[in-house]
Amino acid sequence: MRFALDALFADVPAEQVDEARDFYKSRVAGRGPSTLEELKEARAKRSAPQAADPPALEETIEAAEARVPVRIFTPVGGPPRGVYLDIHGGGFYMDSAARGDRRNREFADALRFAVVSVDYRLAPEHPWPAAPDDCEAAALWLVEEAEARFGTSRLAIGGSSAGATLALATLLRLRDRGAVGQFTGAALQFGAYDLSARTPAGRRIADEYFIQAYVGHAEDRTVPGISPVYGVLGGLPPTLLIVGSADVLLEDNLALAGRLSAAGNDVELRVYPESPHGFTSHPTAMARTALSGVDSWLRDRITQS
Repeated sequence: MRFALDALFADVPAEQVDEARDFYKSRVAGRGPSTLEELKEARAKRSAPQAADPPALEETIEAAEARVPVRIFTPVGGPPRGVYLDIHGGGFYMDSAARGDRRNREFADALRFAVVSVDYRLAPEHPWPAAPDDCEAAALWLVEEAEARFGTSRLAIGGSSAGATLALATLLRLRDRGAVGQFTGAALQFGAYDLSARTPAGRRIADEYFIQAYVGHAEDRTVPGISPVYGVLGGLPPTLLIVGSADVLLEDNLALAGRLSAAGNDVELRVYPESPHGFTSHPTAMARTALSGVDSWLRDRITQS
């Protein structure tokens, strides 16, 4: 058996690869804040999120003795066929659910899903386990209320970057509660699955401030609620992993794919050439292709009998 990275590449047109290569050659690579002062400055400089039309319904849900703000989108073209739990990215310390409003509105209408986006608490003001506690509460609320609220009990979950990490941590918590069965799929984009720096993949991001802000107080960062790659990973719903070949988290995602598969799960890994971390938010044809693929995959998971 031969194992080569390019054999894992998603099937995309050559012109999209060329466009991505040219785009990233001319784009200065970014880096997140490295101190609390830089974080506060970056937050202050962030532009306002793009508005959606129709806008989100803002609500505070209650579950698991927690009250969590969420943003809810329902499709304009008919009753939802399923519900997607969206967990935003931002290094556990930036951004908000509102930043995904435009994408979530388009997603809801195109796929005829309801979307519930979680405004979880951010580090360092609210370090771990605040964020996964909030995400678990939102997921449990959906398990209990989706049928009555949206007319369907078919659920999916996903997120990008920190949101993907939190989505997987949430699924592990739900499985341990015996409450994961309604989730038919998880779409995880370039998550960080080892925050402990104990693996070669984890050591590549060991000096990032977001880790200190989020779990700097934790004595053991190999617990699955922090670093899901260390968890017992059986019994999870079908999972789609999206990552770019130039992402610092590529090795981490490869390792997770192997562990999910070895645990007996249905897992699909799509590696996009010439693409760095966060590429699906960039203005390239490659990003549009990747997001379209996520949409199709989620539609199949939700609508399958």
